[in-house]
Amino acid sequence: MGIPSERIERLSTLAREAVVDGEYDRSREYVALARRIAERNRCGLPAEFSRRTCDDCDVYLRPGKTGRVRLRPGRVVVRCRECGSTARYPFD
Repeated sequence: MGIPSERIERLSTLAREAVVDGEYDRSREYVALARRIAERNRCGLPAEFSRRTCDDCDVYLRPGKTGRVRLRPGRVVVRCRECGSTARYPFD
């Protein structure tokens, strides 16, 4: 695990804590910074991080607060309450 991966992990934790505190703008900054670090160092984002963040508005998705999670046959549907975008992920 390199330095960029450690920073992305730390920024993920900070983004989650910011959403818990109700500071969505600060959370967006942390998510955007983590994405820039991943791009700059050519390392991918962890699957957990990318599934818990909105691709359109960069907010950290917390079920019940900033995101709505629904189960459908064969997939999970996550809808952002900030911008309304939808993401679908398969599951077994």
